[in-house]
Amino acid sequence: MSESSTPATVATAPPHADPDMAKRRKTRLQRLGMLAVLLIVVAIFLFWFLTRNEESTDDAFIESNVVQISPHVGGYVAKVLVNDNQWVKQGEVLAEIDARDYALRVAQAQAVLEAARHRHGAEQQDLSVTTTVTETGLDQARSALDAARSTAAQAEAQDRAAEAQAQLTQQDVLRYQTLFKKDEISRQRLDQVLAADKTAQAQAQAAQRAVSAAQALVEQAQARVAEARSGPRQVALKQAQVAGGAASVQEAQAALDQALLELSYTHLVAPVAGRVARKSLFQGQLIQPGPPVMAIVYGAPWVVANFKETQLARMRPGQAVKVKVDAFPGRIWHAHVDSIQPGTGARFSLLPPENASGNYVKVVQRVPVKILFDEPPQDLLALVPGMSVEPQVQLQ
Repeated sequence: MSESSTPATVATAPPHADPDMAKRRKTRLQRLGMLAVLLIVVAIFLFWFLTRNEESTDDAFIESNVVQISPHVGGYVAKVLVNDNQWVKQGEVLAEIDARDYALRVAQAQAVLEAARHRHGAEQQDLSVTTTVTETGLDQARSALDAARSTAAQAEAQDRAAEAQAQLTQQDVLRYQTLFKKDEISRQRLDQVLAADKTAQAQAQAAQRAVSAAQALVEQAQARVAEARSGPRQVALKQAQVAGGAASVQEAQAALDQALLELSYTHLVAPVAGRVARKSLFQGQLIQPGPPVMAIVYGAPWVVANFKETQLARMRPGQAVKVKVDAFPGRIWHAHVDSIQPGTGARFSLLPPENASGNYVKVVQRVPVKILFDEPPQDLLALVPGMSVEPQVQLQ
């Protein structure tokens, strides 16, 4: 019986030590838990302390200047001189459009301009001749009128003298006839007086005819003067024709300039230096004015970071920024805040939200912030528009 009870006593001895071990284990776990909590609190505090003067966002992208290349004129593409992603210089020819139609338009415009210039020159000469003839003809007509009036005045004077002489001879005839009847004069003397009277009457009639002829000359000279006075109206008409010819020359010159401009548009030229992107141009392709056929990315890139409106309280232009680019892990790019957009991104969207409704829900808005790099330009060549970045703004 004793041998069987001894093992039972040995087997029941270990359970008396289990409560102490469990208690120590529980105490150790509690201490570890408290230490873990303390470490977490310290880590949170350290993280807050180290990042209290930083604001960051992952809603940020690389932006750059992009100019769209659109043709001004339509036609078939004769040559494409660049490739995708190629670096081009400012003024470099990117492509050529078939220019034969536009060259013919230039030749036609040049011919029209030459014809307009010749017509204008002939009109100017006609104006000069008309002006000279008008001035000379008016002077000559006035001189002829003065001469005709002088002749008429002289004829009238001669007519008056002849009339007076005729009256005198008539009176002499009457007196001499009375004397002849009284036999106081001879027949010969009476015949002489009668002959003198006939001569005087004839001279008077001739003087009257001379007056009539002189008056007719005066009337003719007055008509010539009136005709010559219409010359200024002809000159004015010629001047209007010359002015119209000058306008035609200017119009033809403008048409030629337009044709030359359209001819120059057959060469697609790079307006800036940069890299070719989105090229959709091929030789033999028919293109139309307006739609872009390629783009050029140029200038230094920058970052557009969309920060929450709650992150902008202490953000100011000029603050330093550390930029991480997803395409280049492990590298830090130095930059600074350039400006903050005066409005949220939603406000400047194509369809701004309308919040004047009964079911309005407040949503934290984001405001675009422009960040400029401080790195040398050659270090920014690998950054292209659209890359995702994570900026950290140093608020102090």
